[in-house]
Amino acid sequence: MSAFTAGLHMMALVTVAAVPEYNCLIPETESESNITNWIVAPKFNNDSCQAIISYNKTINCEKWSFNETYYGSTRATQWNMICDNRWMGSLAQMSYMFGVFTGAVVLGSLADKFGRKKIFCISAVAQLFLSVGVAFLNNYWIFIATTYVYGIFGSSGSYISGFVLTMELVGPSKRSMCGILFQTTFASGIMAVAAWGYFVRDTFLLQIIYGLHSLMLIPHFWLIDESPRWLWGQGRKEEAIKIIQKALKTNNKTMPILLEKEQMLSLNNDEPVIENNQNRSYSILDLFKTPNLRNNTINVCLYWFAASFGYYGISLRTGNLPGNPYFMLFVMAAVEMPSYVFVTLSMDRVGRRFLSSSMMIVGGTALLVSAFFPSDPLSQSISTGIVFLGKFCIAGAFAIIYNYTVERFPTVVRNTAIGLGSMFARLAGGFTPLVTLLDVYDIRAPAITFALVTLLSGILSTLLPETLNTVMPQTMEDGEEFGKGDTCFTTGCFGRSKKKQPKQKDIPLEESY
Repeated sequence: MSAFTAGLHMMALVTVAAVPEYNCLIPETESESNITNWIVAPKFNNDSCQAIISYNKTINCEKWSFNETYYGSTRATQWNMICDNRWMGSLAQMSYMFGVFTGAVVLGSLADKFGRKKIFCISAVAQLFLSVGVAFLNNYWIFIATTYVYGIFGSSGSYISGFVLTMELVGPSKRSMCGILFQTTFASGIMAVAAWGYFVRDTFLLQIIYGLHSLMLIPHFWLIDESPRWLWGQGRKEEAIKIIQKALKTNNKTMPILLEKEQMLSLNNDEPVIENNQNRSYSILDLFKTPNLRNNTINVCLYWFAASFGYYGISLRTGNLPGNPYFMLFVMAAVEMPSYVFVTLSMDRVGRRFLSSSMMIVGGTALLVSAFFPSDPLSQSISTGIVFLGKFCIAGAFAIIYNYTVERFPTVVRNTAIGLGSMFARLAGGFTPLVTLLDVYDIRAPAITFALVTLLSGILSTLLPETLNTVMPQTMEDGEEFGKGDTCFTTGCFGRSKKKQPKQKDIPLEESY
């Protein structure tokens, strides 16, 4: 559910602040008198921002009439986010994305320190109040500030903590499925944005409906337990054991590898299984202190940035595609479903590295090709199909990086690593609205920019180690030794790395469920 609400809140502004088609409203011609003295002169493609008076004088339009075929009232019509004020719409989307950016790193680190469940629940409550409260704001700058805070909790806190908690509750054989299901639910949230937007045309009511979806997260306070893996890493072994035993009892299972309680509590007392976080706290800086971990961290962060850049570059521009904007947004989200099925069926066969790099390269190529189609209807239909192919590939690649990051980084900084990656993804999402403004200079510029960044990351990701069927690292030392010398060019691109993984202390949490 946290993935569903994250997707819904992330794309809410696409409908709440949508820009309908519009025309310059000329005061002197509202009564159809003197209309021959005026000609609308587009300043931007598909915009009506200027008018020519008697063929020899140009003025900027001050009022507009909006086409209500698809939209009723929106934030864009309320604050005239058009023409010279196009930046206002971009700033609104940026403020949300930069809020998610902040939440990813801050709440990610707090979840590593205080626990996944606490941050999840706090974020759920804050998300509910902020997502409903923002509907009542009529001042643009207060709206921007609140939207920033809304982003911190709306698509970051509960989502990241919930994802890491889920991945830590399952063993290696279930991680791929659980990770992809999270992404599928995220896409379902975007589809809900399109569906509600189609039926509810009033911005105020629409935002409240979006916000009330966060009520689904509140019962999780009673329904979920803390991550036993996190508790074990904190030295709270007895609590971890109780949660494991509860899960085994619920599932009517017994695990031969599960030791007796006394044995587990005395396991390696003189040599802890995981570094004792009670005497040491970790931060983002620890990801950059050793060479192998540092290189992988930088590469993974670029991948997060590029995947998000391409993903939101396509998603936020669905209004530019021909046809009903709600239908296009719905289909653009729906195309992710077969992508996730494909990834689920392929990821455990060909590995994370080959699948992620190839999908990024194909997706980037599709975006690049789509930018150079002519403007006639047939060519635009073909171009739209190629854009859908790009979304299919980039969405799948985006889903893989969540799994990959969880599997690549050690337990003591795993939530921090996810938060850092998500931070770069939201940084890219924040810049995406700015890049879309480049169409003022060349209509192809945004698509080319998104494509080149995606292609670059796809190529560089071949240098990352494979994580298929590996044991997740526990300590910082494990994280540094993980996948040393393992690249697509040294061990092969397909399947599990042939390089022996560093031996780790066995703990009774890896296949407990």
